[in-house]
Parts: sequence; structure tokens; C-alpha cells
Amino acid sequence: MKKLTTIIFLFLVTISFGQKTRQFADSIHSVYNIPEISYAAIDSKSILEIAALGKHSIDLPDAATLNDRFHIGSNTKAMTAFIIAKYVEIGKLKWTTKFFDLFPAWKEKSRTDYENITLQDLLAHKSGVQPFQGEGDPKVPDFKGTNQEKRNQFGQLVLTLEPVKLDEQSLFIYSNAGYTLATLMLEKASGKSWEQLVEKVFNKDLKLNVKFSWPENQKQEDTWGHNSENDKLIPVPSTVDYHLDFTEPAGDINIKLKDYIKFIQLNLRGLSGENNYLKASTYQFIHKGIENYSMGWFNIFENGKELSVHAGTAGTYYTIVHIDRLKGNAYIIFTNSFNTATQQGVKQLMKKLKENYGS
Repeated sequence: MKKLTTIIFLFLVTISFGQKTRQFADSIHSVYNIPEISYAAIDSKSILEIAALGKHSIDLPDAATLNDRFHIGSNTKAMTAFIIAKYVEIGKLKWTTKFFDLFPAWKEKSRTDYENITLQDLLAHKSGVQPFQGEGDPKVPDFKGTNQEKRNQFGQLVLTLEPVKLDEQSLFIYSNAGYTLATLMLEKASGKSWEQLVEKVFNKDLKLNVKFSWPENQKQEDTWGHNSENDKLIPVPSTVDYHLDFTEPAGDINIKLKDYIKFIQLNLRGLSGENNYLKASTYQFIHKGIENYSMGWFNIFENGKELSVHAGTAGTYYTIVHIDRLKGNAYIIFTNSFNTATQQGVKQLMKKLKENYGS
């Protein structure tokens, strides 16, 4: 009887938290003019709270649903690193494999600064390759061919560019191009393109229904991303040509929140010691193997807490996930806009979720 009473109490507390969070999230949605917010608080086996608020576009009446898709930007990095980790486990790669061990013919035309860069250097942003984050990027030719062929041409170009130096102030240099180079190593070792590997790992094996680029919003009702011009949100249709300069493996996946939760729960269970799609020891390395930034995750130790954190945007959506590694909880927020107001609103909602669920 005592156990049943405890279960009922926890159930009622969870409902209360959920109601309070939803009210708070609704105010964030209104005050910060965020068209749609979807969020969740989870542990390794259950969804503690989940909700979708707002509209697909500021110009459309169709309301948010939990079946909506969001472009997750740089949260793609953890998914690319996840695929690579599988090929490390089966012996096709090592974290310490040097890039030019797989591409010896490229060495002659590449800068000697990159001679010893490894797979884990690239994934942990310690290789020194140019960031390719948008503004101020080196000029890139209009490469031709398949996506994989264009990534190869882009990779060869990147390795001819002057490196960015690491120092005590810059312990890592966040680089989308580094993830392209890591992906070239994966493609070489596996004999498959990144797109084929995403389909195999996330869609065939894990049933996560992952797609590429913007969510389709012309043939069906779904989210529109919104960019910002003079503090005004502009809806972006999925037909707008979107070009990531051959760094798709660093940031070009879209997914439903419900399916992304399954991916994060795999990580939570792995961090708790469970072998699943990857070994528990692999999850430990992915999240904690390298200081500051590990394999697709910021590796944070602060105020007695251990966190794996990442955010993603390509300028029209903004998504963020915090994993509390000690408590075994995670908090995910997806939005379909990006500007300073969106970031401020998301920061407040994340704080509220953590307050409600004890992180």
C-alpha cells in the first residue's frame, strides 16, 4: 500500500510540473515571439513531460503537433559521431586513425600542419582546420558531382588552407569542415556515403525516421523555419535552396522530437552502463573521452554536475539538448526560428525544465 501511495504521489507531482511548465512555455512562446516550441524532459526509459505549442508558421493557421519535424542543425554532429563510433567498434576505424593513412595520395598537396590529424582530432575540433561556420568563410568553388564526390573535393580544398592555431585560450576550434573530413574517413572505411549510412543506422536499424535538409512544408503541413530581418521573422519554405557548403554531416538532418528522444535515450542508457546499439564504454568515450568537447558533445563539468550539451541552428530553426549525466535525465527544446529572442526564450525554458525535474 505504501508503494502504491508513493507511485500515485509521484504521478500527481509529475502532472503538476507538466502543467506549470506548459504554462511557462506558452508565455515564452508569446513573449519571445517564437512560432513553435516543442520540448521534452526525459529519463533513460520514459518521457517525463512532452508538449508542442504554437504554429508551423507565423503566416499559417495550422497548429503545432508532436508529429512535426525540425531541422536540428549542429545536433547532427552527435549523430554523425554515433555512426562513426559503430565503425570504430567493428574495427573499420580507430579513434586514433590518421586522416592521411586513409588518403595518402592527398598528402602531397595538403599543408604539413595537418600531417598527423586523427579521427578524434576532427570530431573533437582539435585538428585546426578552418571553421566554415558561415561569415568570413574561405571562398569555395562550385564543385560538381554527387554529394560524396563534392565532399571529397571540398576536403581536398580544406587541407590546403592555413590552419587555425590552438592555444590556452582556444582549446578547440569549432569546425564544421572537420566533421566533413571525419565523414570522408567514415565513407572510405565503410564503402558507403554518409547519406547511405544515415539511412542504414538511423532509419533501418533504429527506426528513427531521419530525413535531410529542411522539413518538407509545401506538399504537407509541417514546420517552416524562420529567419530574422530587422527583428522581423520571415517564414522560409522548404523549396528555398539551402547550401551547407558540403558540411552536411555537421548539420543537415531533420527529425521529429519523439524520434530524437529515442536517440537521446540510447545515449542515457549507454551512459548508465547498458550495452545497446553501441557499447557502454563507447558512450562513455563519446561523451567524456575528450575534455571540453568530445565526440559531437560539449563535455561540461560545473558546480558538481556533469553535462553533455549541444545546440544547433542553420539560421531558421534552433534546437538544444542538455544531458545530465549524473542524474540520468535529459531536456530537449526544438523551435522553428532563430534570433536573439529565440535564444533568450529557450534559455529560460531550459532553466525551468531543470528546476522542475531536479537538475
